[in-house]
Amino acid sequence: MSHSIALVDDDRNILASVSMALESEGFVVRTYRDGMEALDGLNREAADLVVLDIKMPRMNGMELLERLRQSSDLPVIFLTSKDDEIDEMLGLRMGADDYIKKPFSQRLLIERIRAVLRRWESSHGSAPAVGEEVLRRGPLTLDSARHLCTWHDGQVSLTVTEFLILQALARRPGHVKSRDQLIDAAYGENIYVDDRTIDSHIKRLRKKFKEVDRNFAEIETLYGVGYRYRQS
Repeated sequence: MSHSIALVDDDRNILASVSMALESEGFVVRTYRDGMEALDGLNREAADLVVLDIKMPRMNGMELLERLRQSSDLPVIFLTSKDDEIDEMLGLRMGADDYIKKPFSQRLLIERIRAVLRRWESSHGSAPAVGEEVLRRGPLTLDSARHLCTWHDGQVSLTVTEFLILQALARRPGHVKSRDQLIDAAYGENIYVDDRTIDSHIKRLRKKFKEVDRNFAEIETLYGVGYRYRQS
């Protein structure tokens, strides 16, 4: 079954060229020229993944991402201007799963789309390992098959990247995971992201859990080393 991609950009040339490249790889593509048009379209017909530009008229990419994250953990890759680290950090903190800088090669974008979709399917338990479908650590439950995370019976909505990072930490409480190890767990060994990307995801994870339990402190920072899940 073909994956459906929502491509959102106000540049008609990018919409035309990228959609043709994606369709030639077997993806079903729907294009939108701004965030408002995309939000309306996604409310009518869901996609498997969204690629969206940051700077657009009417509703920009940040606003669209915020609206999407209010009700969905749909995978999102956002497009950012060259050397604009502020856009990258804000997007990741708001729940984007990956980013790519303009100008970009279509081949690189396709590879990143496939990588995020693989992570999504893995976190949703498309082929869970025996005995690993549900992970329980005290009040924490991670159900890969349903992409479900709960804390003291309260549901915590996580993106695919957040889910995989938390899963990597919770599998071995008390053991430190370096940022590089967490990058491999969440993105795969062939994708490069900056160390600060992991820091942003950790901050967002903590914020989400504290919205359910203000005393949440299970994810510990070991400065200069990495992160670990608190051992009971």
